Amino acid sequence: QVQLVESGGGLVQAGESLRLSCVHSGRTFGGLAMGWFRQAPGKEREFVAVITWNGGDTYYADSVKGRFTISRDNAKNTLYLQMNSLKPADTAVYSCAADSRHFEPISTMRNYDLEYWGKGTLVTVSS
Repeated sequence: QVQLVESGGGLVQAGESLRLSCVHSGRTFGGLAMGWFRQAPGKEREFVAVITWNGGDTYYADSVKGRFTISRDNAKNTLYLQMNSLKPADTAVYSCAADSRHFEPISTMRNYDLEYWGKGTLVTVSS
């Protein structure tokens, strides 16, 4: 079984940065495609970014492109989301997800019901 635990959320002001982490336990981390999703209060969950099993390819939502960076350290079983120039519109619960399937291209991962999910970490950006 796969467990995903996010951390790093908090309250920041607009323009500041945060780095989220998602630690994985269970099956081999390196074999999983992974991604970040978010859900703002009263809204549906939306895609943020995804990354291939080896970190070789990434894909971002237009709303975060150029501000957020997804990365992974397979030796540490950890997925990251570096968030810069945060905006109030980025306020949401951020969750990481993992899946053992191969997505080609990686952008298609956002269209599937993914296998494993963390419980999320809250990011609040004040204006």
